[in-house]
Amino acid sequence: MEIKVDDLNSGAVISLLEEHLRDMYATSPADSVHALDREALKGPDITFFSAWKNGQLAGCVVIKKLNDAEAEIKSMRTSHVFRHTGVATSLLKFLIEFAQQQKYKKLNLETGTQEYFNPARNLYKKFSFRDCGSFGSYRLNENSHFMTRDIIHRD
Repeated sequence: MEIKVDDLNSGAVISLLEEHLRDMYATSPADSVHALDREALKGPDITFFSAWKNGQLAGCVVIKKLNDAEAEIKSMRTSHVFRHTGVATSLLKFLIEFAQQQKYKKLNLETGTQEYFNPARNLYKKFSFRDCGSFGSYRLNENSHFMTRDIIHRD
């Protein structure tokens, strides 16, 4: 699988983002959807990665710089064609390595509390993410589940 920084201009990437946003609004109250749209994903503090297998879009992952020490996983999505094939695991491993390269000390995330998000929460736990309080501009609410992970640097 090839994972690369993406400019968000391909039709496949746009379709995957639209699918992601539809699912987020279908599973969470509108005021609890924190996924970013295509224009917001082009912000200066955002890096968008797409993953490709044999020329097909397999998934994407987004990291947002919060400050010099911390970043946030803003979104991670596997294309429905590639679900249950290890794409999410590969994307998460890649993103943790990227966070190490960027010298972040913590990697945070917000995900939903609904059953739909159980597989994501379980994956994050396998990678040493632990529950935490809200961070950044997020506020505690019944629809948000916050997690964090320390980033270990190998010098």
